[in-house]
Amino acid sequence: MLRDLPKIADPNLLVGVETSDDAGVYKLSDSLAIVQTTDFFPPLVDDPFSYGQIAASNALSDIYAMGAKPLTALNIVCFPDNELPLSILHTILRGASDRTTKAGCVMLGGHSIRDTEIKFGMAVTGTIHPNKIITNASAQEGDVLILTKPLGTGFITTAQKQGKCPQAAFEAALKSMIELNEPACRAMTEASAHSATDITGFGLAGHALEMAMASQKSFVIDLKSLPLFPKTEVCFERKCFTRANRTNEEFVGSRIKFQSKSTDLQRAMLFDPQTSGGLLISVSRTKADHLIKLAKDYGAVLAAKIGEVQRLQGPYLLV
Repeated sequence: MLRDLPKIADPNLLVGVETSDDAGVYKLSDSLAIVQTTDFFPPLVDDPFSYGQIAASNALSDIYAMGAKPLTALNIVCFPDNELPLSILHTILRGASDRTTKAGCVMLGGHSIRDTEIKFGMAVTGTIHPNKIITNASAQEGDVLILTKPLGTGFITTAQKQGKCPQAAFEAALKSMIELNEPACRAMTEASAHSATDITGFGLAGHALEMAMASQKSFVIDLKSLPLFPKTEVCFERKCFTRANRTNEEFVGSRIKFQSKSTDLQRAMLFDPQTSGGLLISVSRTKADHLIKLAKDYGAVLAAKIGEVQRLQGPYLLV
């Protein structure tokens, strides 16, 4: 969609659209840059407060993926106020406020329109030193790949809507989606990580592909090491697929090569769309264990080694 738009020639634009990074970065001075992103989507869960929390954490995640600190947030609201009570929207906003407050981010206001379907999210602005930006384009050969939340939210939320989800799976996924990626961000900045992205709608394979292409490296992912939420396999066996599972696999296409045998579940987890997923971090092998310890100490949902970075050799993703 952006391919034919005029190229932006501004020396202060530090991160634009070229590498499909998580947020844009614009330099204000030699010591200060702003980081900007936006995200919104329809409800994944029935509880309005939880929905607001998840949407806010998901939007804030793009700021954390760049190694930045969120500063302000604007609400994006689509709501059928002629059909539903405004108390529902109030509860959604309270959930979002809960997360922005925890993040030390100021909710400034926002914009709302009447729509037939509820949609909610945020436009978030953060700050960072121009020399400390962590992009998705700087993974280095020999790095270890670390993931900081389990996979499976697409299957689990779909199963929950269909009344097929084990309670343990839903509770674990809900808690994870609500959690901020701030602890993982702190850990990766202190461990001098080379590159990062957050895992959301394109799934692990889609976002790893963008990161590998931007870095011009091959990412080798170990299927056996992928962390899943409890009982995710039950949701898979009950065929609780999302449409994005198929489109994500089509997006990755021939740029992935399966070098080892994989189960149907393992393949599906690569393409399962995540909401408010974890960070995928590329860090020097000598600092990987230190990053994992820091992430756990700071309260990240998890920190698991799932692969490594190699020089580009054919496909961008080797599984």
